[in-house]
Formats: sequence, C-alpha cells, structure tokens
Amino acid sequence: MNWSELHTSDNVVFGGAVSGGLDSCTVTHWLASKGIKVNCFTVDLGQPDEEDISELSQRMLACGAESAMLVPGQDDLADAGLKVIQSQARYEGGYWNTTGIARPVTVEAILREFDSKGISVLFHGATGRGNDQVRFQLAANIIDPTVNVYAPWRDPEFLESFPGRQEMIKYCENFNLPIRPAQESRYSTDANFLGLTHEAGDLEDVTISPSFVEPGMGVWPWDAPDTPEYVTIEWESGVPVSINGDKVPLREAFLRSNEIAGRNGVGIGTHVVENRFVGIKSRGIYESPGMDLLGSSYEFLLQFVLDRRAREYYDELSTLISRQIYQGYWLDSATRSALASIEVFSSLMSGKIQLKVYKGNIFFDTAEDTVEAMPHSLYTDDGSMEGIGSYDHMDAEGFINVLGVSARNVGNRQYKTDDNRKTK
Repeated sequence: MNWSELHTSDNVVFGGAVSGGLDSCTVTHWLASKGIKVNCFTVDLGQPDEEDISELSQRMLACGAESAMLVPGQDDLADAGLKVIQSQARYEGGYWNTTGIARPVTVEAILREFDSKGISVLFHGATGRGNDQVRFQLAANIIDPTVNVYAPWRDPEFLESFPGRQEMIKYCENFNLPIRPAQESRYSTDANFLGLTHEAGDLEDVTISPSFVEPGMGVWPWDAPDTPEYVTIEWESGVPVSINGDKVPLREAFLRSNEIAGRNGVGIGTHVVENRFVGIKSRGIYESPGMDLLGSSYEFLLQFVLDRRAREYYDELSTLISRQIYQGYWLDSATRSALASIEVFSSLMSGKIQLKVYKGNIFFDTAEDTVEAMPHSLYTDDGSMEGIGSYDHMDAEGFINVLGVSARNVGNRQYKTDDNRKTK
C-alpha cells in the first residue's frame, strides 16, 4: 500500500515510529513534502547511542513533522527483557533478541497515544528486506487491528527515489536535514538499553574486518582490563534483586550489568551471519553486555534447579520463544502460552551466583549453595564420590540390568547385521 492510498483526505494523520536516524529523517521529510500530517513518536528505551534523547523531537520537527513526542518505555522494556532472560531466548549464533523484543514494546507504547491525536496510520522506516517490518506490522495488527500500517520501503514511489542508503544520505544533505555526515555513516545502529545492533553500510562487505565498529556499550574484549572482575548476582523467583550486595530495581539491574560487563568486553562485538525471516542472510555485529551477564548467571542457576525432564521441556520452550520473538510473534497466543510455562520454572529460580568476567568471557566462580540461599536447588551430596549421600551404589545394579535387556537385544539382532558395523 502506498502513501496516496492511505492519504485519502485531509483528515488522515500519520504517526511514525522514529529513531531519529537516517530512515526516520528521510521518511518524515518525504511524507511532509507530500502534504501529509506527520506526527513522530520516539520511545525512550534508554538508547545508549544518544547523548540526549530529548533532542530527537527537535530533530524530527526540523525534518517537517507537525509534532514530535518522546514516549516512556524503559520500564516496559525491562519487563520484556527479563522474560527474554528467563526464557534464555537467543537466536542463531547465540545472540540475544534485543532488537526483536523492543519492537512490540515500541509499537504498544506508541499506539497508546494514537486515539488522543486522531492518528489512523502507523508508519516506520524498516526495510522491505528485513525482519523489523514484520515485527512492527504484526504487533500493530494484534494490538489494534483498526490501525493501518505504512511501510515506505514497500512503496514503489518511495523506492523509485530511494533505492538505498546512499540516495537517502544525499537527499538529507540536499535539504540540510539533521543526520550524521555521510563519512560517519559507515553502518546503521539500532539501540536500546538491552543491546545494540550494527548492520548495513560497510558491514555488508565481509572482506572488511568489523573492528572499525565503535562499541556503544563497552569496549572490544582486547581493550578490556588485564585483571578479572568478580560480580555476584542474587535472584529471587527469577528476578535479579541485587548486584554485588546492592539492592536494585529491575531496570537498574540491567544498567548496572551493562556497565560491569561492558567495561570488561563482555557481550561486545558478537558476529552473526543470520537467516532473516524473509529468507535472506544478513551480517550483523551485536552488543548485549548486561544481557550476557544476567543471562549467564541465570543459566548457571537453571543448572542447579531443573531436573532432566524439566530441562528438556525448558529448552523446547526457549527455542520456541526465541523464534517467536525473532519472527515478530511476541504477542500471539503461542508465545503467551509458552511464557506461562516458563513462569513455573522462573518461580523456582532463587539464589546467589558469583561470576568472573575477563576480556569478553564469563566464568562461573561460586554459588551460595545452602537451603536458605538456593531453596529449590537439586544439587545434593547424592552425586558425591565420597561415602556420603542417600544414593546406594548397589541400587544401580538392577537399574543397569534393566537397561542391559534392550542393549543385548540390539546387539544380538541388529548391531552384528549392520553392514557398517560387522565384526570380523
């Protein structure tokens, strides 16, 4: 659908999900030049690449927006980020879904403002070759099916003028729009306090080392201190409640973890050539220091608490939720159902885990393994090599004999007749 089909009368008002970057500036100015009333919304997600996020409103007004508003979203993002950690929801290459989870948070925050301003069309600057277009669209469709969604990158008229980033940069320079100078725009960055995504531009050339990327949430591992740092994270029912003994609210737990992990090169510069939902590959450089630190701590806690069957089911849920986030289905019934199951496990996750971080690596150090500190831990002295615990070695005799029945049947009737495994 193109802009003219949506802009059927003077009463139609567009509301944009904007970041203040190249796409946002270009789309806002281009739509305004067509006589469309454009209202811009930037959701405050604690973007670490913005020194003063309040300046984004002025930037969008300078691009022709009739109004520009900063919408709060950090608490909602913290809640969503915690669910990602509780689900261990990583995608291909092991990177956290920090951009994917931010999209439904962004859309929900923006759509709350639409009724009061009479806005009926949501627009965004997501490319027609990427995942974000799906995430914006599906989130909007689920939250408010009456809202139309306009994606300039799928509009033939827009594409005729802007087939790529270089044309957009030239357009913004011609109209003196407030973007970074072309020589500084070597790649595109999408940011929130859960993580950064770097892609496009020079990063599309895999013959160039990605080391030219300037980390926004820490330092490259090789630039980290030469001595390890220790950090203790306390969890109560799946929620991080203290870091190094300091009680912290959820959002602060993420920010504090970002600071500690970032300065040690943890979660900085994860390189992934991923399979996008639309069926093509892309290269990205990811940062998620706090997510890596909190996520690793939580993973070690999972190892103490979940038994074999619970862990197998948990891993299936984790894979499902990760895929759902990536593909834009965070708000559908499958995700809500899976998250309800995850909550059963999360309620058991209480304990203190101390980690050692060093030059991009996270190591388990110690755990406070007491009934009071880790009440749901299944780690006991039954597995000891010493003469302690309630597990009797002799009880294993019958267990092994039962297992041996089927093993011997395989040996007698299948193994020796397998052409690949015949014995001489």
